[in-house]
Amino acid sequence: MKNLPLFKKKAPEEQHRTIKANDRANNALKQYALIPQISSLQPITTILPLVFVLALTAIKDASDDISRHRSDREVNKRPTNVLLDGKLVKEIWAKIKVGDMIKLSNNDFVTADLVLISTSEPNGLCFIETSELDGETNLKVRQSLEETCDLKDNIEELAKFDAEIEYEAPNNNLSRFEGNLKWQGNTYPLKNENILLRGCRLRNTQWAFGIVCYAGPDTKLMKNSGKAKFKQTKTDHLLNRIILGIFMFLLIMCAIMTICCGFWESFVGYYFRIYLPWENYIKDDQRVGALEKSLLVFLSYIIILNTVVPISLYVSIEFIRLLQSKFIDWDIQMYYEPNNVPAQARTTTLNEELGQIEYIFSDKTGTLTRNIMTFNKCSIRGKLYGYVTDDAGNETQDQEKTKPMKFEEAEEDFVWYDKKLPDAIKEGDEDVNEFFTVLALCHTVMPEVKDGKLIYQAQSPDENALVSAARTFGYTFKARTQSSITAKLLDKEETYELLSILDFDNDRKRMSVIVKKDGKIMLYCKGADSKIKERLDQSENEIMQETDEHLNKFANDGLRTLCLAYKELNEADFDAWNKKLNEANMEKREEKVHETYEEIEKDLKLLGATAIEDKLQDGVPDCISRLAKAGIKIWVLTGDKVETAYNIGLSCRLLTNDMDIKVIEDDSEKGVAEKLEQVRNEMIDKIEQLFNIKIEDRKKRLNWKDWGIDIMKFDQHRQDTNETSPNNKNETNPNNNNKNSPNNKNKNPNEGINNTGQQGQTTLNEGANTREEFDGFGLLITGQALVHGLNDKLKLKLLELATMCKAVVCCRVTPLQKAQVVELVIENEKKITLAIGDGANDVSMIQKAHIGVGISGEEGRQAVLASDYSFGQFRYLERLLLVHGRWSYLRISKFLRYFFYKNFAFTLCQFWFAFFSGFSAQSVYDPFFVATYNMFFSSLPVLALGIFDQIFAESVIHGILTSCVIFFVPYLSASNSTRPAGMTQADLQSFGFMIATIMVIIVNLQNALEMWYWTGMYHFVLWGTIVIHFLFHCALYSTLIWKIFKTNYFYVGVAQAVLTTGNFWFTLFLTCAILLLPVFAREFFRMRFMPTMTDKARLNRKYRVEEKQAFIEHIHKLKKQVKRPIRSGYAFAQQEGWGPLITSGRMMSRRQFPAKEITPSPSLSNIQSASNDSNLPSQLASRDEYDDKNLGTKTAATSSQLSKRGGSAKETDPLITKRSDV
Repeated sequence: MKNLPLFKKKAPEEQHRTIKANDRANNALKQYALIPQISSLQPITTILPLVFVLALTAIKDASDDISRHRSDREVNKRPTNVLLDGKLVKEIWAKIKVGDMIKLSNNDFVTADLVLISTSEPNGLCFIETSELDGETNLKVRQSLEETCDLKDNIEELAKFDAEIEYEAPNNNLSRFEGNLKWQGNTYPLKNENILLRGCRLRNTQWAFGIVCYAGPDTKLMKNSGKAKFKQTKTDHLLNRIILGIFMFLLIMCAIMTICCGFWESFVGYYFRIYLPWENYIKDDQRVGALEKSLLVFLSYIIILNTVVPISLYVSIEFIRLLQSKFIDWDIQMYYEPNNVPAQARTTTLNEELGQIEYIFSDKTGTLTRNIMTFNKCSIRGKLYGYVTDDAGNETQDQEKTKPMKFEEAEEDFVWYDKKLPDAIKEGDEDVNEFFTVLALCHTVMPEVKDGKLIYQAQSPDENALVSAARTFGYTFKARTQSSITAKLLDKEETYELLSILDFDNDRKRMSVIVKKDGKIMLYCKGADSKIKERLDQSENEIMQETDEHLNKFANDGLRTLCLAYKELNEADFDAWNKKLNEANMEKREEKVHETYEEIEKDLKLLGATAIEDKLQDGVPDCISRLAKAGIKIWVLTGDKVETAYNIGLSCRLLTNDMDIKVIEDDSEKGVAEKLEQVRNEMIDKIEQLFNIKIEDRKKRLNWKDWGIDIMKFDQHRQDTNETSPNNKNETNPNNNNKNSPNNKNKNPNEGINNTGQQGQTTLNEGANTREEFDGFGLLITGQALVHGLNDKLKLKLLELATMCKAVVCCRVTPLQKAQVVELVIENEKKITLAIGDGANDVSMIQKAHIGVGISGEEGRQAVLASDYSFGQFRYLERLLLVHGRWSYLRISKFLRYFFYKNFAFTLCQFWFAFFSGFSAQSVYDPFFVATYNMFFSSLPVLALGIFDQIFAESVIHGILTSCVIFFVPYLSASNSTRPAGMTQADLQSFGFMIATIMVIIVNLQNALEMWYWTGMYHFVLWGTIVIHFLFHCALYSTLIWKIFKTNYFYVGVAQAVLTTGNFWFTLFLTCAILLLPVFAREFFRMRFMPTMTDKARLNRKYRVEEKQAFIEHIHKLKKQVKRPIRSGYAFAQQEGWGPLITSGRMMSRRQFPAKEITPSPSLSNIQSASNDSNLPSQLASRDEYDDKNLGTKTAATSSQLSKRGGSAKETDPLITKRSDV
């Protein structure tokens, strides 16, 4: 083997040469030609494309990394004030160290995790907003130690502060902090209430000082943020495997050529050496020489056939992805004008993945909702307000009656249409007066005067909405102290003595205040309707039934409700009760305090109910509905309570009244395991009952596909029976059927949401003879249950149930749990996932998912900086996935298919030519054509297909067949033909040019047949490419080149000679007919007899067939539908209220409010119809509409606006439905 040329040593570097004329034997001994030429092509034809590919890829990756580092630097270079050497100095965040003393000012983001030392507020209090941690924008209270709050902002004293702090190691628990502060010989315990976490924002506090305890990656926020990972698409992974397969195919072809060459040289070539001499380094022995020759030919064919391995493919894909990303950036329909936020593709490598999304994980606050609560409807002593009706009491669309009313003082988003409520106030209705008095007094809101205007700071946005609504109608809460509440009730200012606050918590679901005025003691209470109902006097049953009907109506509109009640107390009873309360407080027993509250909160008189709209972002319900129809499962992961998330799920159509909703909220591993098993059994029973299926193996993993059930078309699989038996009637009852949903009172997390009142029973009886509607399963699970549900023992059981559900809502979850839920689906389901959020608490799941989307909202830019795509509103996700994602995926798929097709067709002509050239590795093409084929003559139309077309395995076979036709048809045509002068047309140059020309035309026309949309740009690219081919070769093969470069080029004159013969044009048209006519026939047959969904969609778009059919089916469904009455719930704050802080005097109004500084409350005389005010903003007088140009439908922007259109809207425009209808 050592004599073979492949194994010879490398020759030393030459210093000089000495040769002998006409003595080949002597010169061969010097081995100047040690490495033989093994290719008929120049090395630059392979090296140049490779270098070009690698350079562009490196530049693109560097650009992406630089942009991300630039974003990181923006955060790291934020300035903050640090106390150093007795002075406050400016320092950037990146240089903050543990132990530094930091000064924060109002509205500053917290730099790092701080131990609070002192604040500008009394008793060391400060207010923070934690939207980037848990998504909540309501204010929370933090307090420094009493021993350090007296340091205030005394720089000298703070500089001398030399306390030692011992605390737990860095961890990701946001709700716990344990430590001790040692100072002046004493040790003081530190708790979570003494800590400010990074990601919070200081609000309504002039300044605050704190000691850094965790900085940089040790902060709890960063501990909850997963590490950024390199994201690759499925297409990339598939492409890598395909390239390896193609390389193996190349080796096989070269091996075939090697074997054939060995046989040919041994049996044929050996005897024709006089005409085709072997190289002088080849042995003269017949077998050894043939072996050496064939081994060299192997390397030659590696170079000749290397074009089958698409070196330029990666650059082409990156170019397509770059332009697709720019299309997203330039999409005007994804531009959010109010905040000047365009859509932005922050990465260029994941576009086609958008078209394969199967799971969406979404935050709630700031993502689905605007986190803006507005007072929308109310019921006062059985009278309904907020709906505009005609004289017959029916809802109306009369434009004169549905114009918004004008109020002198109202929130920006407050809109009210019903004149009956202001009229009742004008007429002095006592019930209405008492109703708004309760709203103005029963709360823990803190007032503040800013720029001469009264501003409310509430613990929850719901309370802010109610107090603001009371002010709009003339009942203005103005100030509070430890023992008093001041309010302006219409035109009279009143001060009430505050006797007690019975604060809210998650168990009580209500709050009460006890006030005294003119010797009269009143208890005012508000809370969840189920809690209030239990405490009403027996005489209130009738009015409660009427209110129940109103509550159900509010719930169907997706509104958040609560009830108001009151009770007059005599002084003796109050004094006795107050004594008990003081004793319970002294014992510090929470259970006893609550028992004392229960004693006085009974025999209440019902005032009515309020309905608050948690304003969704525009277009959210329609967006979620269409994504669900596309087969995408949507999971909501939020830090909110079950009730809040549940109501938003209803209003945004994620959950529906016809869903069988399961709730898991146990806080022990055993309890969670038992609950999972119980829910699983209930699902099996439900499926067997509804679909007439017998599940033999109940231990096998549940999967709808195993039973052939399409979750988007449950009705098609239902057993065709009337459920009229007593058993079926019982099962039809929502309370029996949905034991684990928020309808059930036992362990019900949302008792205020769902109770079947009289109206619900009427609906049930009316629908008893129709079958129960079933819209799938829904799952609500709390963060406490997820702690155990995500462990190794239970996570697969949890995943099994979750994947059986159409919607999953995870409540009270931490940022880390969000990432763990995403990871659970990725690792076990192997599906493409997308996570979307707007705050720092969403960063971990955004980084964990295959695709991360950030919304530029109110919670900072942390989510945007960590995301792959960003825009201003959730509704743009529909267009990102269903338009850009679909186009990108189809374009890339078509591009890859035709890239491989054209490369196989091009390269295999070289393979077929080998059988006619003695396997000599002679190229059938002009070397210039080989170097420019992929770059100029076939790439642009394929790129256009991958960029502009708006709509795989067969490509290799297609390419092989195409190469056979393109090679053998011209071969048979030219082999026995002659030119007019009598010369043969079978010379290598003419034959090669003929094949090259036919190749360019066929490949590009084949590409054109796959193009759905022939735009002007595509026509220019397609025909321009073909024309350039002719012009290029006519110029290259002309005598002009020979005259300029003085070289004898073998192809001079070939183009003119071939193009002037009729044989060429006949061969061209014959080849086109053979290759293209079958494609026409195949497409006609497929579209006529086996149309795809795309074909049907195009037909439906033209004739609207499916739209008409769907409307008819929708009407039939509504006629037989059994509605489940589901009650919307009122969401208080997420933690215990501010009652103890107010009554203890630690938190009270921080400023006195001179009457002249406060914007006057509205008087009733100023409440006018908007039609009389020419200055009213146009957006209040018109209804916003969400216009989807792709799908051609319009729906009303908000449920409140929809609810005013009434029954007549259904008659005139059946496509307009209420937000609660799904």
